[in-house]
Amino acid sequence: MSSSERVVVVGFGPVAARFIDVLEPSVVSEAVQLTVIGSEGDAAYNRVLVADVGVGRTSPSAIGLSDADRLASLGAEVLLGTGVRRIDRARRQVLLDDGTVRPYDRLVLATGARPVIPYLAGLNPDPLHPALPDGVTALRDLADARVLRAVIERRGDVAILGGGILGLEAALAAAEEGVRVTVVHHGDYPLARNIDDGGGLVLASALRSQGVRLVSGAKAVGLEQSGGGAFTGLRLDDGRLVSGDLLVLSCGVRPRVELAEGAGLPVSSGILVDHSLRAHHDEHVYAIGDCAEVRCASPSCGNCSGNTAPSGLIGPGWKQAEWLAESFAADLAGNGHLAAGGRLRAAGASSGSRRYVEAALPPVLMLKARGLDAVVAGDVSANPWAAREDGTAVALWADPQQGSYAKMVTRNGVLQGLVCVGMPRAGAELVLLFESGAVLPSDRSSLLRLDGAEASSSASASVTDPASVVCRCAGVSRGSIEQAAVVGCSSVAEVSASTRAGTGCGGCHADIRTIIEQHFQQPASV
Repeated sequence: MSSSERVVVVGFGPVAARFIDVLEPSVVSEAVQLTVIGSEGDAAYNRVLVADVGVGRTSPSAIGLSDADRLASLGAEVLLGTGVRRIDRARRQVLLDDGTVRPYDRLVLATGARPVIPYLAGLNPDPLHPALPDGVTALRDLADARVLRAVIERRGDVAILGGGILGLEAALAAAEEGVRVTVVHHGDYPLARNIDDGGGLVLASALRSQGVRLVSGAKAVGLEQSGGGAFTGLRLDDGRLVSGDLLVLSCGVRPRVELAEGAGLPVSSGILVDHSLRAHHDEHVYAIGDCAEVRCASPSCGNCSGNTAPSGLIGPGWKQAEWLAESFAADLAGNGHLAAGGRLRAAGASSGSRRYVEAALPPVLMLKARGLDAVVAGDVSANPWAAREDGTAVALWADPQQGSYAKMVTRNGVLQGLVCVGMPRAGAELVLLFESGAVLPSDRSSLLRLDGAEASSSASASVTDPASVVCRCAGVSRGSIEQAAVVGCSSVAEVSASTRAGTGCGGCHADIRTIIEQHFQQPASV
């Protein structure tokens, strides 16, 4: 290895920002010559919170995750609004759209995912160059947020195609601003692929109570457009028309693998990488985040069994970014340690011998909105009334009138799946039990009482434990947030800047705010 590694990062989203952040000491020490190439004109920001920008709850600067000028001052080359034409693996260089090249010793692909454009009359489904007419957006970037904001400011009608988490969060946020919102989706209820019947029906009822209109079991076939080509309505296969001033496409995402595939790298759902996050058959190319699929070449590897497709969640991508940056730093340091900045953990070995292994647990889906919380995890398909001999049991509770529902599927007392709607404290406790593999209390109703009136002035032991994780995306504990408050952080933004808590999905903002308030309400020590 040369004394100064040329590291080129293609993509400048949240995962790339975390990788760069952890690698920063190596850039400052000039052990790394860093080039960052982003196709957007803005430096990295949190895409999960784009809808909040669109409805005016926050600003683009508040969701920023990186500062291009600061990186440049540290010696990095930051190219914004720049596309990559192709990768020349033989010469180890990246060819940019303007014809210039950037050589690399290590190339990190953090190209993320692109929105799925459905096959509808009036839309161009070309994934590389989708031509969306006026009044249609995928709500993926800040330009899309500005389109949504303009419609909300004039109190226009919004139609959302798709019943996934991001679409529902956008619908709830827009409805709270007084906009007429209609969600059109395939299933009998939103989140139909993940949630059970009872939870789905309660969720649908809760959405309607928040002002969101639902058109369920629907198949969209085309757009109605004005004489100038702007969107005016969504046509369904049964002849119905859902009118609106804006159509938000929330039909999922697909990993961006085109650049890697064009360079001859193996791809499946994502760019195939091994347990060093290194692309198959090229020791100089790596991939992280939504574009990366961790699957090694060994057919007997237990860690590669089952579904290895990218999760699409920000938390796993950040873990990959941190792991890879630490591995690079360990290689550069030689002895497995980096002293600069004190921000990197001792890696212990080079990236060639370390292994990145995806979490074995299925992802936890969380819907966080003002007035409505829902969480789904694991296998929730078990029938509570069917007799089983494998130790499976189901506890079920529902209060549709209040928009509350809980289902706990256990095997030998250990939680295998959960649904919780309208019960944020019980949901948080169940997620902790699910991820830790702990045995549930024999009296399942004790968990439901966490959201009762008698529990309003107290919290469960796990919630008050300093080691309990508050921000699941960034892995920040309650103790770290409390310490940030001790040193003077008095707002969610200040805690986020200090600890990274709340910079992911944003679902923990209320919890962070509560911890801050609890700290400053304590009597001063004498």
